[in-house]
Amino acid sequence: MRKGEQTRERIIQQSAALFNTHGYAGVSLNEIIQSTGIQKGGIYRHFSNKDEIALEAYDFAVSVVRSKFNAALAEKKSAYERLISFFEVYSNVVDNPPFTGGCPMLNTAVENDDGHPLLLEKAKRTLDSMKQTVKDILRQGMENGEFRTDADPDSLSTFLIASLEGSIMLSKLDGNNQHIRDTAEHVSKYLKLFLLKQ
Repeated sequence: MRKGEQTRERIIQQSAALFNTHGYAGVSLNEIIQSTGIQKGGIYRHFSNKDEIALEAYDFAVSVVRSKFNAALAEKKSAYERLISFFEVYSNVVDNPPFTGGCPMLNTAVENDDGHPLLLEKAKRTLDSMKQTVKDILRQGMENGEFRTDADPDSLSTFLIASLEGSIMLSKLDGNNQHIRDTAEHVSKYLKLFLLKQ
């Protein structure tokens, strides 16, 4: 990787942590300059404005979390274990989140529900992708005989993602991982009771 590309990557990576922790509105160009150690001219050599940095920073943050989800999924054999692994990735969200500041999709969606339309659109696409992954796992479980076939993958994927994201928010808000751990335990019981074939 050439020096210019390395500089660009450094701006994206360090800005991603800033944006995911403080939000788009809470990060100034001066803070990006301070964090990266790159002067304004150097920043503008690679990006035309703060928006462009924020959009690429969001993509970077999501890619880091996605790679951790993928690694967790790859270690699990059953569809049930694969669903629970989403919660395992965030089991220590307070002290050691998969990305600095917590869930990029959640943070971006909450901040930009009435704000930055391009960032909000990116968060919606992330949700769509996550829902598709969960639905695929549910369908695999149905096809291999692990899950009941009368379950609805669409509504179940919404339930599972809402449970995950809600418990992330509560744990971050309260500074206590117990919320996500309790939710994971209840989701696990729900899946065993209502989805797993007896």
